Amino acid sequence: MMRIALGGGCHWCTEAVFQSLKGVEKVDQGYVASVGENQAFSEAVIVYFNTKVIALKTIIEIHLYTHKSTSNHSMRGKYRSAVYVFSEKQKQDAKLIIKTFQNDFDNLLITQVLDFAAFEASREAIQNYYYKNPKKPFCESFINPKLQLLLKQFLIHTDQDKIKNYVLLL
Repeated sequence: MMRIALGGGCHWCTEAVFQSLKGVEKVDQGYVASVGENQAFSEAVIVYFNTKVIALKTIIEIHLYTHKSTSNHSMRGKYRSAVYVFSEKQKQDAKLIIKTFQNDFDNLLITQVLDFAAFEASREAIQNYYYKNPKKPFCESFINPKLQLLLKQFLIHTDQDKIKNYVLLL
């Protein structure tokens, strides 16, 4: 099993997207800090996945499409657009993968590849947020559109058993 940490938008949204994929064994929601200039914690998840079922390339592609990966908006301190890596090989792979997807976007991808330094889990009450609260206004307004995109563009990677009870909400 491989792990990668991802940040970009609200960790509730990112958690729901990656919990909905085949091959993802576990998603830890919380705050990630990196080595170097971006040491401050920002909202992120750690995704644990089976590379025989879903590739790192697919994980990163989905990440780029399911958050504002080309927008350097005012909340980037809290919602850093990043792929946090756990090894030098993963770092090189992630940089190459992001570069290969640049042509698919009209604007420059701002997603950084950063060395993982630390993780602080969210409090239990907000973990697994979407699957505990699918009808909450936040879920309907912000997470459902991301899951709709996931179903539209990445259906073959979607875990239908996981989301079948929620698809009607979309």
